[in-house]
Amino acid sequence: MNVSTKGRYGLRAIMDIAKYGQERPVTLSAISRRQQISEGYLEQLMSSMKKAGLVKSSRGAQGGYSLACEPDKIEAGDIFRALEGPLALTACIGEAEEQACFMQESCGSRFIWEELQKAVSRVLASYTLADLLAREKN
Repeated sequence: MNVSTKGRYGLRAIMDIAKYGQERPVTLSAISRRQQISEGYLEQLMSSMKKAGLVKSSRGAQGGYSLACEPDKIEAGDIFRALEGPLALTACIGEAEEQACFMQESCGSRFIWEELQKAVSRVLASYTLADLLAREKN
């Protein structure tokens, strides 16, 4: 699994919403300014996170984005899956349908990929958005 800018920037953006969106929705321009991420890219990220049910949007003068649920209900893994797709370190090991590999039955290294996959999934499931906010240095 390669964590792209989608995952990294998306995590920063949703943390920004959690931090500044408690009173009212946060605009893309405000997130863009604070996080130094282009508004166009943020639109793509928000679209994916909205489809995944992590954020909601509102229109109008006071519109913007807010969390769809409490920060302690959103795991880091939920955010990465929304933006990056299923977590998969290799094509034959992952959370999505495993692809058949001609070496699957005899592969001596498959157990390594399985263990790494479990570890990554476990770490991402062990931290919520609330945990990340608590660790953030202002």
